[in-house]
Amino acid sequence: MGILNVTPDSFSDGGRFVHASAAPSEQEIHAAVTAGRRMIAEGADIVDIGGESTRPYSEPVDTATEIGRVVPVIAALVAAEPRAVISIDTSKAAVAREAIEAGAEIVNDVTGLQGDPAMPALTRDRGVGVCVMHMRGTPQTMQDDPRYEDVVRDIERYLIERREACLQFGLAPEAICLDPGIGFGKTHEHNLELLRATARLAGLGSPILIGHSRKGFIKHQLRPLVERSGQSFDPLAGTLGVSLAVAAAGAHVVRVHDVRETVQALAMFEAAGGIPTSLGT
Repeated sequence: MGILNVTPDSFSDGGRFVHASAAPSEQEIHAAVTAGRRMIAEGADIVDIGGESTRPYSEPVDTATEIGRVVPVIAALVAAEPRAVISIDTSKAAVAREAIEAGAEIVNDVTGLQGDPAMPALTRDRGVGVCVMHMRGTPQTMQDDPRYEDVVRDIERYLIERREACLQFGLAPEAICLDPGIGFGKTHEHNLELLRATARLAGLGSPILIGHSRKGFIKHQLRPLVERSGQSFDPLAGTLGVSLAVAAAGAHVVRVHDVRETVQALAMFEAAGGIPTSLGT
């Protein structure tokens, strides 16, 4: 899953395509679509398009602004790549509805379909896939001293409950993907514990998505190594390391900024004797 943020303030690629809070210009839409097409050519199975940053302490945007950012890009990308699989990264049913009309086939909801009461029925009635993520609190509060009794057990229980809720709403079993929410209301150690538990989470009955790309816990983990070596920190290198580890442990989807490097790293990992993965199947 390639990340295509059309926001001015996302943590890693904010402002790359949209430089202001208003709807993107024709030039910005063209740049975003070009990037999406490049991701597809490089091997992305899904392009995840988002119009609202959910980084820690980010400010929410209104529905009209979010629609204005994502819908023109989705429509233009689908027109250019009719077979592309597009995911809309939103927790607002109104945004998801317009994105689906424009061609999105998956709703990637950081609130686990709980942020908007209209979202479960919308996704069921439109027959789209859903990515159900765990987040403690909101982006504005999630990093305020996150605590768990047992982070793996607690989030495993949450994902099981959300999967069952989706099934009760009438979503098809094959339409559900689960995401433990790396970096969303977790400490550095929480993130590592969840990554180490990928194999366990992959056995919950639905595909598991891991969204770790370029996140702060990677820099935190590598800081002693970087300081000892006197070299600069490389977020891509750390991201690739996690991608290989979780793919080998059974993750079905990795959500990344750097598609080309990830696809090539996974190909060599398998060629050199790494465990074959289910990514892209």
